[in-house]
Amino acid sequence: MGAAANDTLAALRAGDLAGATRLDLCDADLAELPAEVFGLADTLEVLDISRTRIDRLPHDLSRLKRLRAVFASGAPFRRLPEALGDCPALSQVGFRGCGLVEVPAEALPPALRWLTLTDNRIALLPDALGERPDLRKLLLSGNRLAALPESLAQAGDLELLRIAANRFDAPPAWLAELPALAWLAWSGNPFDAQSPARAAPPAAWGQLTIGRPLGRGASGDVFEAAWSGRPAALKLFRGAMTSDGLPEREMAACMAAGEHPNLTGALGRIEDHPDGAEGLLMPLLPESWRVLAGPPSLESCSRDVYASDLALPPQVARRIARDVAAGAAHLHARGLQHGDLYAHNVLWDGTDGAAVLSDFGAAAFLPADAGQRWTPLDVRAFGLLLGELLDRIDGETPADLRALEADCVQPDGAARPSMAQALAALS
Repeated sequence: MGAAANDTLAALRAGDLAGATRLDLCDADLAELPAEVFGLADTLEVLDISRTRIDRLPHDLSRLKRLRAVFASGAPFRRLPEALGDCPALSQVGFRGCGLVEVPAEALPPALRWLTLTDNRIALLPDALGERPDLRKLLLSGNRLAALPESLAQAGDLELLRIAANRFDAPPAWLAELPALAWLAWSGNPFDAQSPARAAPPAAWGQLTIGRPLGRGASGDVFEAAWSGRPAALKLFRGAMTSDGLPEREMAACMAAGEHPNLTGALGRIEDHPDGAEGLLMPLLPESWRVLAGPPSLESCSRDVYASDLALPPQVARRIARDVAAGAAHLHARGLQHGDLYAHNVLWDGTDGAAVLSDFGAAAFLPADAGQRWTPLDVRAFGLLLGELLDRIDGETPADLRALEADCVQPDGAARPSMAQALAALS
């Protein structure tokens, strides 16, 4: 047991956590939920039992009447607990990498907004999933699904869906008709036939000079590097399933994207790593560049979290939007969708508005015969990002940009402009 988990458990049993809103028992050596948890029935909102030995929850879990989020990733559940469905305030449920096989309808709480079931063994989902009116985010990558419940066709508020690395022979056609869907990942399914890709040139490990760490993401670690004297960013993949899909599909998308001034595409592919690791070289951005926003929080669910003091001159907001649109339009022209077009995947210079679109973890190759059916999802995501930029303008908001935002986010995907048209409007 980790020291932090040990201290938390001791404090809980001693009654020292009265009034707590969050209880983190992650990594504790527990086979069942401690009874003392119910001493927090009037205040507890977030419960984390990830990587414990707990494999079931008490039938009266609903006594935790303020409970909003339960995380149990890595705990050995084989069946999503029905007790979750009785919790009136529960909106976020995360059971990743548990070995889940069954998802009973009774386990789905009525207020469900955000459900993460990544990396399990689920082959069937209940029809009740589409009957949760607040559902916004659904993460199902790395399971054994060949179909989705038809009831999800009525999930009018569903915005983010991850079904990568499953067993779909075709993407459910009705997904493209969902009015709010903006972020979709589907790579690694049988229908995901990789299009002919531009092969990134090989980069022998011995030709690289590795520098300081630059960051750590869901699929790998990024380092400063030099490739035969050329500055670059090196991403080494860990090979693990992410919520977006498989690292090898991310690599394929990066290589297919090629070089573009508004993308962090691949410059080269690593060969002869001493441990056999896969890696890509990408353009190295200036040290002063930063992410445009942070990822969604429990409260914001599907919306990024911006710095409270971010204020953008109109011309800077326009340039950020133009650069992002240019990167996305290039992807669409290459037969790719981004799938995760978010401000937290945009890097910018912090001053003039120069920007690049990054993170190809959710990217996928578009069907050759129906690509135009799916690109409107990226366009909606871009419209949402544009609206967030406009909300942070210091001064009068340009009317033409508000009109473009409205066009991009309209419910009818077929009526949205293409990304190339959006780029032309911004240029």
